[in-house]
Amino acid sequence: MKSTNFAPPLWLALGTSLLLASCVSPPKDEARLTVIDGKSLGLSESQSPRIQSGWWKVFGDSQLNHLIDESLANNPSLSEALVRIRLAQAQAIATGAATRPGVSLDGDETRQRLSENYIYPPAVAGFGIAGGDVVWMGQLTANLSWNLDFWGHQSNLVHQAKAKVAAAELDNFSARLALSGAIAQSYVELYHAYILADIAKQNEHQRESLLKLTQHRVNVGLDNQVELKIAEAALPQVRNVLLQAENQRDLAVHNLAALSGHGANIYASIGRPQLSPDVTLPLPNELTLDLLSRRPDILAAKVRVEAATAGRTAAKAAFYPDINLKAFVGFQAVGLDKLLDSGSLIYGAGPALHLPIFDSQRLKAGYFGATAELDGAIASYNDAVLKAIRDVADQLSRNQSLNQQLVHARQTLEATEAAYKLAEQRYQAGLSSQLAVLNVESNLLNARRDLVSLKTQLLITRVTLLLTLGGSFDPTTNPVTGQPPSLIKNSLVSNNLAVN
Repeated sequence: MKSTNFAPPLWLALGTSLLLASCVSPPKDEARLTVIDGKSLGLSESQSPRIQSGWWKVFGDSQLNHLIDESLANNPSLSEALVRIRLAQAQAIATGAATRPGVSLDGDETRQRLSENYIYPPAVAGFGIAGGDVVWMGQLTANLSWNLDFWGHQSNLVHQAKAKVAAAELDNFSARLALSGAIAQSYVELYHAYILADIAKQNEHQRESLLKLTQHRVNVGLDNQVELKIAEAALPQVRNVLLQAENQRDLAVHNLAALSGHGANIYASIGRPQLSPDVTLPLPNELTLDLLSRRPDILAAKVRVEAATAGRTAAKAAFYPDINLKAFVGFQAVGLDKLLDSGSLIYGAGPALHLPIFDSQRLKAGYFGATAELDGAIASYNDAVLKAIRDVADQLSRNQSLNQQLVHARQTLEATEAAYKLAEQRYQAGLSSQLAVLNVESNLLNARRDLVSLKTQLLITRVTLLLTLGGSFDPTTNPVTGQPPSLIKNSLVSNNLAVN
């Protein structure tokens, strides 16, 4: 029988054209959210002076350094962040594997009866294997499969997976930054509790001295029992204040232990902080909002926009033909003894085409879902930018207000200390009552507390401001990598903001 030959290129071209004509068309791009423009917020580029990296080390407190180091090593929330990084990395590896040629080795050997009505004729004398025989049939092949990715479907999935890894790593850095900031703030609260306890102790000594003086004056007839009872009642009041301060100190110790990944076993080892709020963590004379471009949460939100954009592009590419290159080489034979003979060699190669002809609903759903995911990522990024700007502005305003309050608090304390000394002298000389001394002493206690509280609030505000700016006041260095910012360029910059 004469065989008919067809021209493969012609049939291939005709078949491809027909399949392409049947291919599902991707939907048109729909209007979606856009990434916020820094210029629309009135931001412009400027620079700020440098500050030492590893921000908590400026406190110069070895105990604080140790607590932060332990917390960064042992805190469970950071362990969860590291697990998310490993999961994202595994997904990126799996996605990237689809872009590389795949090679497999397949082999099988089957005992079977040959059909008498197939390619093997009935048994004839002198011939070998025939229909009706039971024989071993085997095949051993090496197979190659390679997705050529003409439309960028796989490459965009790889880009998306890598961006998710970067976002997970930034989330980890953000968690580390937040944790170190929480420890520093709790440490300042511990310092505050110690100072309040000192003030209460000092006030207790003053009340005890006043009680002794009142007893002496009652003995010599200058005061009566009323003044003595007033002095006796005043002493427990200040002792309650001391107990409250000591309780706050204990709570701060408990919090520090928990943040550092420990329990009650280290309570006794946490000692008094060695801080000087008047000189610790000084702010530059000028700060700029371009520092926000290195905040890890903003960087992570920006990278997630990139990941969602790549995912949407991949979803669109899924509408187009998927072209693969396939090849095989190996051996095929009837009977075990001839499987590896040279005459049993087989090989072949050619393209493989996959077209989504009747899969439009699933593809459109995936595309619309990817578009919604991109809109969500952009909305999250824009929200993070606006909240970051608000946070910085709030902390700068708070810093300025606390500095002004601190000036007034120092003036109040100086005047109150002078008034107390004068009232005490007048009482000792018999020129005023004990009640006047107690009133002035209460004002003095409040003035001391107010000054310490303002100093503590100012220090916590500076720590919070540092955290809102990504862990550094230096615009030329990225706290995440130690290198100049690269993921976000010229997207968050502002005019200089004066701080005192």
